[in-house]
Amino acid sequence: MTAQSSLQPILQKIIGFFQGETLGYVVRRLLQASLTILLASALSFFIIQLAPGDYLDALRQNPQISEETIKGLQQRFGLDKPILEQYFLWLKQILTQGDFGISFAYQRPVAALLWERVPATLLIALASLGVTWAIAIPLGVLGAVQQNQWSDRLIRTLSYIGQGFPTLITGLLLLFFAQLTSPLFPVGGMTSIEHEDLTPLGKILDIAWHMVLPTIALSITSFAGLQRIMRGELLDVLRQDYVRTARAKGLPENKVIYVHALRNAVNPLITLLGFEFAGLLGGAFITETYFNWPGLGRLTLQAVQNQDIYLLMASLMMGAVLLIIGNLLADLLLTAVDPRIKLSDMQ
Repeated sequence: MTAQSSLQPILQKIIGFFQGETLGYVVRRLLQASLTILLASALSFFIIQLAPGDYLDALRQNPQISEETIKGLQQRFGLDKPILEQYFLWLKQILTQGDFGISFAYQRPVAALLWERVPATLLIALASLGVTWAIAIPLGVLGAVQQNQWSDRLIRTLSYIGQGFPTLITGLLLLFFAQLTSPLFPVGGMTSIEHEDLTPLGKILDIAWHMVLPTIALSITSFAGLQRIMRGELLDVLRQDYVRTARAKGLPENKVIYVHALRNAVNPLITLLGFEFAGLLGGAFITETYFNWPGLGRLTLQAVQNQDIYLLMASLMMGAVLLIIGNLLADLLLTAVDPRIKLSDMQ
């Protein structure tokens, strides 16, 4: 087989993407998202400004800092202008220069700070998402297949307990557990002190070991809810006529469950994927603070405490963008999993 012939299927898929309805749907969703982000940015900016005082209040309390210095900082950061003018100036420099402003506290470009922190947050969010689905889906299937048996009752009990523990409480319990088992589980930062001296594989394992407790803290509540949804959806599907027909034809029970029923029961879970991802990012605020994880959550919390307007705005917009992308990917994945669903029906 030549290289050209092996590339033909890939080229056909790419051409089909640009010729089909998928590209048009993605473009329309992105255009709608741009308007949503614009409105969200305006609302967030004005809500932030409702907080009393500003970043310079702490400096005003320092007698060693003169009033001229304060006024110079006000002009530099644009805090001497009306709120509406501040917003439009900030928006203009984003659209024309791609500049999200300068962080008051860090004295660095906001975009650079975000790009440093986003990978760490995405790492534990995606890891938590993978762990949640890998555990919740099989347990949900097991609970539905063995409905009202001892295993189903045990799984339901665990899910009720898991849902009763928000990330705030789970993080505290895991910190207590880490203290009891010290130094088995690291709780400070993303890497060890000797990280730079490790081999490439050692660096990966070092980061993975630091991820264990933050990932568990993010996964417990999500796992509990997802498992219950999976169980309920599969129970509904198993009562459908086409499942009874498949059983009446003598198909093996495993094929009935995993080929016919599960494929339809998983659709609502895929729909929730985008919202679940955004929920994980929200939980990361608490988790990253507890475990000193250098991610977007800690950065945003510090921006709130410091009233660092431009850093806070960029962090909020990053969260909105990730939410929109998550929902878009969930829609595309839904059509890939279930051919009966058309993108035209989602307009």
